[in-house]
Amino acid sequence: MDPFLVLLHSLSTGLSNSELTELKFLCHKLVSKRKLERIHCGLDLFLVLLEQNELERQRTQLLRELLTSLRRVDLLQRLDDFEAGATAGASPEEAGLRAAFDIICDNVGRDWRRLARQLNVSDTKIDAIEEQYPRNLAERVRESLRIWKNLEKENATVTHLVQVLRDCKMNLVADLVEEKQQAQESQNKIQSMSPMT
Repeated sequence: MDPFLVLLHSLSTGLSNSELTELKFLCHKLVSKRKLERIHCGLDLFLVLLEQNELERQRTQLLRELLTSLRRVDLLQRLDDFEAGATAGASPEEAGLRAAFDIICDNVGRDWRRLARQLNVSDTKIDAIEEQYPRNLAERVRESLRIWKNLEKENATVTHLVQVLRDCKMNLVADLVEEKQQAQESQNKIQSMSPMT
């Protein structure tokens, strides 16, 4: 069974009716009124968000924002535990990309469009991203990176990402990503050697 769906079911069972009403209100710009009327539990809402690609296993920012608005620290803890487990179970390449994405989202500012174009994200998609996240610059960057990763598939590597950053003259961000990658590689070497000792 998909651990992410198990998490969503677990979160859904922890929601009261008033909290569900609050979540539906918060999602009124993302979900049509007709669909919102058919939602009777948290899982219904989460499934609609999954269908509309607002929510994914690798992109839980919206879920985190919704739970934060409810002030449900216990449910946020479940999400944190899930993400910690997902990171631990990810391949080194996947973990490296995730870390690179975090650094880029934290450090790329208003030049995000230049980066997105360099990542071969179409202008139409860039406009859609801007409309989807009008006030959240980090999410615009993350969505651009996610689209690039889906386009490139196995060619989506940290090395490729660093080269794109350098092409955009974002050398400081590229340096930060490379430093993080080197730190992770040395940590992986230490971990692979420790069972032998």
